[in-house]
Amino acid sequence: MDTVSDLFESTVARSGEAPAIAFEDTVVGYAELNASANRLARRLIAAGVGPDCLVAVAIPRSPQLIVAVLAVLKAGGAYLPLDPQYPAERLTHMVVDARPVLLLRTEDVTSLRLDVPELVLDEEACGQGNDADIAADERLAPLSPSHLMYVIYTSGSTGAPKGVAVSHEGVTDLVATQAKLYAVGPGDRVLQWASFSFDAWFWDFTLALLHGATLVMASQDDLMPGESLRETMLKHDVNHAVLPPVALGATDSEGLLPGGTITSTGDVCTRSLAAEWSKGRRLFNAYGPTEVTVGASIGGPVERVQEEVTIGTPWIGGAVHVLDEKLRDLRDGQEGELYLAGSGVARGYLNRPGLTAARFVADPYGPPGSRMYRSGDRGRREPDGELFFTGRADHQVKVRGFRIELGEIEARLESHPSVEMAVATVEGDEVATEYIVAHVKEPAGQTVSEEQLREHARGTLPEHMVPSRVVVVEEFPTTPNGKLDRKALAGTASRSGAGTPAPERTAVSVDPEADSYEQILCAMVSETLKIGPVTPQDNFFGLGGHSVLAAKLAGRIRKDLGVSVPMRSMFAARDLAELALAVEEARQA
Repeated sequence: MDTVSDLFESTVARSGEAPAIAFEDTVVGYAELNASANRLARRLIAAGVGPDCLVAVAIPRSPQLIVAVLAVLKAGGAYLPLDPQYPAERLTHMVVDARPVLLLRTEDVTSLRLDVPELVLDEEACGQGNDADIAADERLAPLSPSHLMYVIYTSGSTGAPKGVAVSHEGVTDLVATQAKLYAVGPGDRVLQWASFSFDAWFWDFTLALLHGATLVMASQDDLMPGESLRETMLKHDVNHAVLPPVALGATDSEGLLPGGTITSTGDVCTRSLAAEWSKGRRLFNAYGPTEVTVGASIGGPVERVQEEVTIGTPWIGGAVHVLDEKLRDLRDGQEGELYLAGSGVARGYLNRPGLTAARFVADPYGPPGSRMYRSGDRGRREPDGELFFTGRADHQVKVRGFRIELGEIEARLESHPSVEMAVATVEGDEVATEYIVAHVKEPAGQTVSEEQLREHARGTLPEHMVPSRVVVVEEFPTTPNGKLDRKALAGTASRSGAGTPAPERTAVSVDPEADSYEQILCAMVSETLKIGPVTPQDNFFGLGGHSVLAAKLAGRIRKDLGVSVPMRSMFAARDLAELALAVEEARQA
C-alpha cells in the first residue's frame, strides 16, 4: 500500500510540466504544484504537523486549496475540510470535536473565529524554501498507510454532526479501480464539482492528480446545475465528471463529455437519466457512504438501460455483503442490509467509540480481525453478482444528493423554546423537487413563526438541511400501536397554509405588452415550486426554493423569455420584484 503523497509524487515524476490544475485563466503544472506543496509541507512540519495530526483547512475553490491538501498529506497529517459558508456554530463544533493542531486558511477567509493556531496561506507561506519532496526523516514520525488521511463530518442522528476518520489504506485500491475502469491519464480533463466538505471531492482530486490528468476547477456559481455547469464543462473541454442525479437532471447532456465518462453517485440514478446520459459517452453508477474511502461498488459502463440501474460490483480490494438480521449471506436476490468491507473501511467515528462499535463490526466473511461497516442501506445481489440499492433501513435520507439524518434537524428545532416536538420528513415527487418539511408542535400558550424556526435552523445547519416548509400541528398522528406515523404526515405541507399545489398549467404565455415581468416571473415560480399564487414581495428561497430549483427556473426564463440570468443574480435578489427587474434589464441589454 502507498500513501497519497507516494502516489502523487510518482505521478509528478511521470508528468513533469504537464497541466495539473486549470482554474479560470490559471494553469498550474505538476512540477510547480508539487514544489509549492513541498515548501508548505515543511512549514507545517515546523508547526508540529505529523502523522495522525489533524489540520483544519478553510480555503475556497482554487489552486491554493489543492496545494494546502497536498502539503498536509506530505507532512504526514490529515485534513479536516471546513466550508467557510457553513454556519459558524457548526464549524466550531467540528473544530472542538476534532481538535486540529492548526487551521490553514487564506486571507479572504476572515469569518472564522476558532481557538486554534492559524497559518495564513499567502506567498510567504509557500514561497521561498526547499521544494524537493519531503524525505522520510524530515517528518516528525514515520508515515504509513494506516495513518489518518482525512476526517469528514456527516449529519448525525443525535443532533450533532459526527466525524468519519479515514486512513490512507484504501487509496491504492481506489486508484487501481479508477485506472481499470476509466483509463484516465495525460490529456484528460476531470471536473472538480463536489464540495470540499464531502468525500466525493477526494474522488475528483485523485481521479485527476494521481493519474496525470488535469483537474478543472471553477467558482461555485459556474458549477451550478443547469446552463452554468454546462457552459463550464464545454468551455474547459471536460471529458470526465462525477455528478449526482439531481445535477444530471437539471443539465442538458447534449454535446457534453463526447467520448468521455460520466459517473452518477450520491443518490438513485433513474432509468430516464441513465438513458439520456449513456448516449455518446460512458456512464457509470457508483455507490458508497462516507464511512468507506469514497465508494464501495460501481456499475457500468451502462449499455442497456433496465428498470433499475445497478450499483455494480465491489471495486478492487473491497467487498459488499448482503446480509439478513442474523448476518447470513443472501445471494439469491433476496433483499437485505448492505455491509461494506475491505481496504477502504474507515477507522470509525472520531472520538465516538460507542457509535463506532455499533456500526463497524467484525467481518465473519473476511480474514481474522477484519471489520465491516453496517451501512443501514438495503439492497440485493442478483445471481450474476450485480448489486442493486433498494432504500434505507432507518430515518437517514438523501435529499438532492446530500445524506441527511432527519434526527439532527429535529434536534435543532426542538432546541427552540417554542417547540415541544419536531418531526422532519421529505416531500416531493422527483429528485430535483424533493424538499424537507418540519412538523412542529408548540407548547401550550406559545407560538412561533415559520421564518423564526427556519432562521433558528440556520444557526447550526448547512443550507441543504434547513427545512423548506414548517408546519405546525396540534397532535402528531400515530399508528395503532402508538408509534409516530410518519407516512400520515406526508403531504401536510401542501394541505396546510405552508403552500397549496399550483393548478395544472401549460407553459407560461409570454406577452410583455399584457403582462409585467413580475407577473410572468411569479407564475413561473409558482409552477417551478409547485405551490399556489406568489407575490412580487416573496423571496424564491424563502418559498422553499433551493439551488437546483433556481437552476430550473433560470432555464425556464432562458427558454420562454430568451434571457440568461446569472445564477449569482438568482441568489442575490431580495424578492421576485428585484429578480424581475434583473430579467427586464437583461432582456433590454
